[in-house]
Amino acid sequence: MSHPPPLRRLAVVGAGWAGLSAAVQATRAGHQVVLFDMAGQAGGRARSAAQGPLMLDNGQHILIGAYRDTLALMRQVGVDVDQSLWRQPLSLVSPRGTGLRLPGGPAIPAFVRGVLGWTDLPWRARLALLTQAVRWRLGGFRAPADWSVARLCEGLPQVAFDALIDPLCVAALNTPGREASAQVLLTVLKEALFGPPGGADLLLPRRPLQELLPMPALTWLRAQGAVWQPGHRVQQLTPLSGGWQVDGEAVDAVVLACSATEAARLLAQQAPAWATVAAALPYQPIITVWLRHPGVRWPQAMMAFPADASPGLAAPAQFGFDLGRLGLAPDTFALVISGAADWVEHGTEQTVHALRQQLQQAFSGSPLAWQDAQVSVVAVRTEKRATFACTPGLRRPSATPLPGLAVAGDYVAGPFPATLEGAVRSGRLAVEALLQA
Repeated sequence: MSHPPPLRRLAVVGAGWAGLSAAVQATRAGHQVVLFDMAGQAGGRARSAAQGPLMLDNGQHILIGAYRDTLALMRQVGVDVDQSLWRQPLSLVSPRGTGLRLPGGPAIPAFVRGVLGWTDLPWRARLALLTQAVRWRLGGFRAPADWSVARLCEGLPQVAFDALIDPLCVAALNTPGREASAQVLLTVLKEALFGPPGGADLLLPRRPLQELLPMPALTWLRAQGAVWQPGHRVQQLTPLSGGWQVDGEAVDAVVLACSATEAARLLAQQAPAWATVAAALPYQPIITVWLRHPGVRWPQAMMAFPADASPGLAAPAQFGFDLGRLGLAPDTFALVISGAADWVEHGTEQTVHALRQQLQQAFSGSPLAWQDAQVSVVAVRTEKRATFACTPGLRRPSATPLPGLAVAGDYVAGPFPATLEGAVRSGRLAVEALLQA
């Protein structure tokens, strides 16, 4: 039985985490890679940039222990994962010290112990959470495609939904529970909370994102002979007999790892139906605000800010990070507003004002001294297309629209939301699909 010859020369269009994953996977398989990116640096939406003397990420990213592909890729390109990431069991603790703390160990016993020990949550709500989790597991973590997370949790006490389900939903899907896909959230819970030991552990970057993957991956790729073409926005993809042309350069196959908008532009003629689906994806923004408060150190690197922590006040941020504790920037704190469409409409000035009020109120019953008069704003960054809106029944474009061409990105059809792991995994799968075609 004859087999087609393997790929020899592969073009990867886009050097975000999906594109870097694809390039490394193809290089490991023995193929020559040409890596294009319209930006001058790799990293895509998960990159770092200078802000005065600080190197700030384009938004605060969280990894978890279940990110197997991402962690394996980082190790492959020489990153010391244990030194570069702050690891701790899942903790959703407020400034007042209340909230969920999971112990270490096997996932299911840890979840049960953590919920039972959540003393500031009423007993009825704790038992309801455990009962609901058992139902999800017995049901194979499946839900109808048109169900929202809110519908999935009908019957769950509102206090339990607000304390755990909605924060997890916003953190993982960047979409509020009333709008988010129940099936995608269940997939995340299966992988993280109820997967192998350590799957729900938080892994917080102790290095700028650029040092976690983009720079090490580029160094590794170039050492293996890959060609890096920054500042090159690909204008045209042309199919050939047995291959493709990328702006006139002949290759055996292409991995399209740019944004959905760019991919739709490039495939508008070759795959118009695919391009229509990609171009129609709805998006959710994320706003990150960096504040400086001299002399303050939080008891943990990450804090949760419950929606009810500021009675009578708008509460934009769901999570905050002490960058000093992470060894990144002393006296500096990153506050994250996910699912931030309403706050984008309000504008930066009103959002920052509401955030400052939220923090002042949230810390008022805490032993920590948080004085708004001593707080200065370091930077505000709004990523209007941070992730696709992970809504029920969302139609996502396929990863293999044309022969010899695969698409990689956190937005392609699959079970996961728009995460670093989704991007990295899609890059690996895109190359595997081309090799198996």
